Amino acid sequence: EAFEGLKAYRGKDGRVRLFRWEENAKRMQNSANGILMAPPPGELFEKAITTAVKLNAKYIPPYGTGATLYLRPLLMGSGPQVGVKPADEYLFMVFVTPVGPYFKEGFKPVAIEIVRDFDRAAPLGTGHIKVGGNYAAGMRPSQRAHNDGFASVLFLDALEKKYIDEAGPANFFGIKNNTYITPKSTSILPSITNMSLEQIAKDIGLHVERRHVPLEELETFEEAGACGTAAIISPIGKIYDRTTDKTIVYGENPGPYSTKLYQTLRGIQEGEIEDTHNWTTIIEGI
Repeated sequence: EAFEGLKAYRGKDGRVRLFRWEENAKRMQNSANGILMAPPPGELFEKAITTAVKLNAKYIPPYGTGATLYLRPLLMGSGPQVGVKPADEYLFMVFVTPVGPYFKEGFKPVAIEIVRDFDRAAPLGTGHIKVGGNYAAGMRPSQRAHNDGFASVLFLDALEKKYIDEAGPANFFGIKNNTYITPKSTSILPSITNMSLEQIAKDIGLHVERRHVPLEELETFEEAGACGTAAIISPIGKIYDRTTDKTIVYGENPGPYSTKLYQTLRGIQEGEIEDTHNWTTIIEGI
């Protein structure tokens, strides 16, 4: 199976917006091609998600609550076979659910833990596409981290354990010297949120670098965060390394750039800030 995740937002003007759904459609097609599934055409993807939103319009949370309608497009093989081979037929569906605000106690930094004894994805595997296996591999270390009081985990590259990979189910970024830096790896899922933050970072005058990020570089960042659809940005306050028993501390408050990036992207999604990049699509009639 392959899946996607995006949200419908009720804006300040009362209108309902989708954010960069075309990128979700492209990513699902890439995921499908990666594991020999039939990729849903873009037109079908658009019709399915807009129909799902319209049919469930009464469940879209009101503006100002921080809550949204979460959409989960899902593609799965459904043919009558048990052998390990591509399916003959596929089922494409979209289900939705209202979700509350990610930051119930405000936009505050979290503590995460470096994981060395588990790998999220193989170096030449499926880490770059959105399939369930990538997330299954991270469940045990994530649960251990939660039990120890951490919000999430920071995976390292599976080959050398030298470079930053993903921050749990999200992309990682660090900021220093007026530069937004995010890891580059064939094992990392291309985050639509991260791509958007990179553009906004450029818009506000930051340099942007997508490259290998050595583990040792964590200590040099002025700000750090995890980014994805669920939270937009989850600022990181500290990172604990179980192996060395060392903690890197960034602070108890979100950094100024992380805050600006978060507020700008959220403002675009909710129609508060002008969408100069034409990222949002208004669903008419609801």
